[in-house]
Amino acid sequence: MVRTEFIATGMYVPERVVTNHELEGYMDTSDEWIQQRSGIKERRWAAEDEGGSDMAKVAAERALEAAGMEADEIDCIIVATLSPDHFFPGTGVFLQRKLGVTDVPCLDIRNQCTGFVYGLEIADAFIKTGQYRRILLVGTEVHSSGIILSTEGRDTAVLFGDGAAVAILGPTDDPDRGVLAVRTHADGRYAEKLWGPAPACVNKPFISKEMIDEGLTRAHMDGRDVFKHAVTKMPAAIHEVLEVAGHQTEDLDMVIPHQANMRIAQVVQKSLGLPDDKIYINIQRYGNTTAASIPIALHECIEEGGIQRGDLVGFTAFGSGFTWGGALVRW
Repeated sequence: MVRTEFIATGMYVPERVVTNHELEGYMDTSDEWIQQRSGIKERRWAAEDEGGSDMAKVAAERALEAAGMEADEIDCIIVATLSPDHFFPGTGVFLQRKLGVTDVPCLDIRNQCTGFVYGLEIADAFIKTGQYRRILLVGTEVHSSGIILSTEGRDTAVLFGDGAAVAILGPTDDPDRGVLAVRTHADGRYAEKLWGPAPACVNKPFISKEMIDEGLTRAHMDGRDVFKHAVTKMPAAIHEVLEVAGHQTEDLDMVIPHQANMRIAQVVQKSLGLPDDKIYINIQRYGNTTAASIPIALHECIEEGGIQRGDLVGFTAFGSGFTWGGALVRW
């Protein structure tokens, strides 16, 4: 039976490090306040001329080098992002052009914090059916250009960072490797609990000075509701994929959750009964990088030796929509 394997990963984060102390100069906040509520100590901000496709290009080139592949061996590009380079076309075609690749399909998906898991489910289906053999799955975000650096925008401005990471995926007939299960979900009843009201095509016009002045272009979040749902849906997603694959939580070697909030990750860890060495958290260094957070954490975990060949690895995410999902991979 054909399965989907991770051939290589790569990541890139901007050079500029923005500490909590620097944010104190923009708004009424403090390093202690931010760390207590999120666990974040610093994040990265992209340069003025740096977009999501620029960061993804570097991450992709690093993954290709690690895999010993050329860019023209990629036959499909899937980009998960909520911060596209432009309103249209999708970021995928700009990344394709920068990699020097032509003709291959580019698919942008907008599932926010759950984007990488949704993208993995799509890529897994493509590979299992033989549609494509080498898929570049990308998570890339530039949040810094959209946050409001003021006390009014503080609730979300302190949380988000910029970065990109990719995985090169392909088929394997090794019965002891590959994606074992992916499951995704959504519940649109909660769409406005975490969303960006503008720009929006339901508005006429879709953007105006008034919308900007009213703060409608920044992220709006009901933090309590997000927390309440995240700490139940994320461990439930892991249990779901474990059941599908015929495994127990005791079989897990590593869980990589979406890096939204340190407290959420800690509750997920406790709910799953995981020791510290079986959950990987790096939000303290990068903040919430949305669709890029799982692949960034995955790449760092691999580089640090936290994942070895044969390990059973779980991914879980929750975000705007509400959307959530989980995946289980035999490394």
